[in-house]
Amino acid sequence: MLVAAAVAVALYVGWSRVDRAGSPAGAGAADSRPSRGGQLVASLRTEPPTYNRYSPAGAVAATEIVSLLTQAKLVRVNRATDELEPWLASEWTAAADGRAYTLRLREGVVFSDGQPFSSADVLFSLRAAYDPVVNSPLRAALLVRGRPLEVSAPDSHVVVVSFPEPFAPGLRLLDHLPILPRHRLGGALEAGTFNNQWLPSGALSDLAGLGPFVLVEHAAGQRLVFDRNPHYFRRDARGLQLPYLDRLIVALAPDQSTETLRLEAGEVDLLANGEIRPQDYAALKARAAEGSIALLDVGIGLDPDFLSFNLRSARQADPRAAWLLRKEFRQAIACGVDRDAIVNTVYLGAAVPLHGPISPGNRTWFSEAAPKHPYDPGRARQLLTGLGLTDRDGDGMLEDARGIPARFSIVTQAGHIRERVAAVIQEQVRQHGIGVDIAALDPGGIFQRWSAGDYDAIYFGLQASSTDPAMNPELWLSSGAFHFWNPRQSTPATDWEARVDALMAEQATARDLAARQRAFAEVQRILGEELPSIYFVAPRVTIATSRRVANPITAAQVPQLLWSADTLAVRR
Repeated sequence: MLVAAAVAVALYVGWSRVDRAGSPAGAGAADSRPSRGGQLVASLRTEPPTYNRYSPAGAVAATEIVSLLTQAKLVRVNRATDELEPWLASEWTAAADGRAYTLRLREGVVFSDGQPFSSADVLFSLRAAYDPVVNSPLRAALLVRGRPLEVSAPDSHVVVVSFPEPFAPGLRLLDHLPILPRHRLGGALEAGTFNNQWLPSGALSDLAGLGPFVLVEHAAGQRLVFDRNPHYFRRDARGLQLPYLDRLIVALAPDQSTETLRLEAGEVDLLANGEIRPQDYAALKARAAEGSIALLDVGIGLDPDFLSFNLRSARQADPRAAWLLRKEFRQAIACGVDRDAIVNTVYLGAAVPLHGPISPGNRTWFSEAAPKHPYDPGRARQLLTGLGLTDRDGDGMLEDARGIPARFSIVTQAGHIRERVAAVIQEQVRQHGIGVDIAALDPGGIFQRWSAGDYDAIYFGLQASSTDPAMNPELWLSSGAFHFWNPRQSTPATDWEARVDALMAEQATARDLAARQRAFAEVQRILGEELPSIYFVAPRVTIATSRRVANPITAAQVPQLLWSADTLAVRR
């Protein structure tokens, strides 16, 4: 659905997706007549270092939550349907070549402080996103082949966006761009102090947005309080102004165990990261049977974790490089781990085996033709022997011809389900004579080790900004900042990475969905052969809420419920 919608936008000439009422497809599907009023309490494990999503410090989940609640975009990708929807732009036309789009902005829209929204705010927002002094984390997601969009405003309610070349996802790119108030932040951008604005140390009255809520309180370590924005532009199908809630409180919790206990006790109504852990399922299911909790099955998750090896050029100096950096070694690990064991012992059945980077939950881009590495101890041993790794001293563990033990380390997240998966991997590859040391760190420590290239392998995960691979070039391209195994390459380090770069260019520009799918299926085939990152399972996503939550519109991507916070309501 994602690409089908994008291709339709790219090819259709004429006003597209007219929606003057601003009511999205799917809104209200779970509760046909939600009512206004009341409050809900959500839970979040971290608090925002800034309220400014454009700031480098804003590339964290907590700031993203604040942005979703207080800001709005020109167009939005509906995370439940994967379709592109009108938002601040009520309609648009596309040029025949698929490069230029003319968007008509909604009339009468104002910011939460009552100031009018216009095309000047759109121009300002893109300027801030591309500003080198700001160094925004949003910038990379708003580039096409490394080049920015061109934008102009013929009048106060029309914006023309031009792409540097045909780009198949089209306006879906603008789902990354929350529109900021020029009248509040324009002076700071000019003065070079943009990143110092909207900090928790400042006055909340300085904030203004176009989203459904206004941040009115931030008690550090305790809660964030959001009141409904009385100027919010959206209405439901009955003409009732959104959001339905009068207030949304986001309670801060130190960890997921605390979140779950508070949910069970009725202290919170939903989790910002709504996915429940497998070990919590039995207790929550019992609460659901009692009627105090609702469990919502969302399906297979879209962002599986992975075991990624460090393939940076500096690793060639490692005395283990002759076998540690070989694809045959990674293939031995891939077929030497029983994925069903991870599914059953760690996820308690709430996952499916996985062999590549795309989850079967992403129906548009998942390829069944991608290589698979089923559990095969004999094949694992054969690959390891071919690398010259044998048990030379009879201790049951392998060594190379120089007597160096076949051993490597895995950095992973402490206290997370990832640490338990890493322990299973450790035990399973030990049975094949490979030693593994686990270094369990907090996310900041992991990022520091990864940035410095100080690791053998990392078991971690990334949250993709879109289901369409063309929207995540930083992961797939060899030059990408999050090309996890060897980031920011000036030129592709390997022939297969150069081939992936070329295929991703084809995937991003082809205007036929089938051609795009063929190109990306080949990318999956190459990655399945080379295995710079090894995938083992894709979790099934179950969300738990209190029975007070009405009209939940679920999505597999985080945040599974707050992505559509304006349609949440209190059950009467």
